[in-house]
Amino acid sequence: MTTITTRTPAQIAERIAAVLDQIFTTIDGWRDRIEHDLAAGFTTALVDEVAASFAAAALADDTLNTGAGFVATPGVLDDAQWHLAWWLRAPSGTRRLATIDDPEHEQFRDYTALEWWRVPARTGARHLTGPYVDYLCTDDYTVTITTPVRVDGEMVGVVGTDALVDRLERELLPLLRSASGSATIVNASGRVVTSTDPHLEPGAILRREGLVEALAALRDGAAAHALTGGGRALACGDTSLVLLVES
Repeated sequence: MTTITTRTPAQIAERIAAVLDQIFTTIDGWRDRIEHDLAAGFTTALVDEVAASFAAAALADDTLNTGAGFVATPGVLDDAQWHLAWWLRAPSGTRRLATIDDPEHEQFRDYTALEWWRVPARTGARHLTGPYVDYLCTDDYTVTITTPVRVDGEMVGVVGTDALVDRLERELLPLLRSASGSATIVNASGRVVTSTDPHLEPGAILRREGLVEALAALRDGAAAHALTGGGRALACGDTSLVLLVES
């Protein structure tokens, strides 16, 4: 006989935060290491050595990470204007992401315009981007978590990781199914991460009456907010993810 555990919305939100906090803690460790090592010099060789060491370890394990690395602030390195040191999980281990760092090249892409760079640079805090289709790395629905790296008070880049949404779903859906009703995780913009409702696909913008107001209240520090027509929105710790439960 199978016993189904039913959890309160607050318990589910807490457990979702715990899953993400494991990733955040790992990234914070990478940030601390880079901040320490870059104090010895700002060169591509040093950046690549440090980033490759933590990325190889992270991607070799059976974790949620499918990509990891460091992206330098343009002009901060002594020997390169632009530099992206990023590694991806591959069947044979890991592979480095091939990038074009010449602004004159027709396929060059200014990464400082992308959300995973732009928001941490503006806020000075870590940020979860997505779900989005990552055409640069995985060609699949992905979330990217990045946090600023600083040396002597200056942001010298961001460090972070990618996680495929389908891998996140394996961790998060069992938690959502322990709710007494329908449950959905969205990001701070109302984009679906995963849901027990089969009609809500990852990456879709959720249109629900009262959701905009609820998300604004949670960004302002509220732990929970009632949804119009029933149900609640709950902050999942400080992950920026939001749990929606229907009453």
